Amino acid sequence: MSKLVKYEESFEELQQIVADLEDGEISVDELSTKIKRASELIQFCKKKLTSTEEDVTKILKELED
Repeated sequence: MSKLVKYEESFEELQQIVADLEDGEISVDELSTKIKRASELIQFCKKKLTSTEEDVTKILKELED
């Protein structure tokens, strides 16, 4: 069974990649792979945030009715 990916874990991994980039800790050989992974993480986090916002909006609308 695959591990359920969580927003917090994805965001932490993204923060680590950014920190490594800022510190110059990523070699040129790893750079492309890390940038691709960061892009995947950003897309996942964005989708998760959008989905959560839609859910909260729906719930609040239902409470108003």
